[in-house]
Amino acid sequence: MIDASTVLWTLVGVVALVALATAALLVTRAPSPWAPALAVLRGTVQLAVISLVLSGIIRDPLWIAVALVVMFTVATVTAARRLGTLRSRFLPVALAMAIGVVGALGVVFLTGAIAFTPRYVLAIGGIVVGNAMTSATLAGRRFVELVDDRWDDVEGWLALGATPRQSTADIVRRAVHAAMVPSTDQTRTTGLVTLPGAFVGAVFGGISPLEAGRFQIVVLAAIIAAGALVATSLTRMLAPVRTRPVPAA
Repeated sequence: MIDASTVLWTLVGVVALVALATAALLVTRAPSPWAPALAVLRGTVQLAVISLVLSGIIRDPLWIAVALVVMFTVATVTAARRLGTLRSRFLPVALAMAIGVVGALGVVFLTGAIAFTPRYVLAIGGIVVGNAMTSATLAGRRFVELVDDRWDDVEGWLALGATPRQSTADIVRRAVHAAMVPSTDQTRTTGLVTLPGAFVGAVFGGISPLEAGRFQIVVLAAIIAAGALVATSLTRMLAPVRTRPVPAA
């Protein structure tokens, strides 16, 4: 159990960090300066709820499957809204994320790199779904922004007889590259610049550093594989553009 003083000082620290972030945004007059504070508040409530729920379902395969479906659905809706209207973007985002998540997790568990047990399925599944959402958002937004910025070029290719897919081929490559930068940099600098949460949590949980390192590299590889599949699949589905897209706010 966590004692009251620990909870108090945790609250003080979080509030101070949020205040620091909000003050910096207010000083620079950045858009939505209160968004980080609201995000932390929402994240705190959600983590509290999920912690209570997971304590009861961590060994039940059925409820773990339900939890992953909920995570996937929320991630898909979040990413789709970042790319435009939910109605027009939900299906391509859902398909791309399904390809990435199922593909990466399938390799992880079918090869035996990580044991196929309920707790590992939930842990790695949640991590991969979250990062797949980020890849979908980055690839999709970058694609839409580039098409909008270079619409004259796209129209020029179409006028010359190129297919809608051919007219955005270079834009697709750029969008995929942009989506892969964060996960690639994270993996490249692991151990030198950052200590990933899964690694630190495993060590603190009593697992040897070598075993924690093995677990973490599998997770990082799964994140990269899922990200690549999501980015390439989503941009391929968005590529046949016939009208100028409107970038999401």
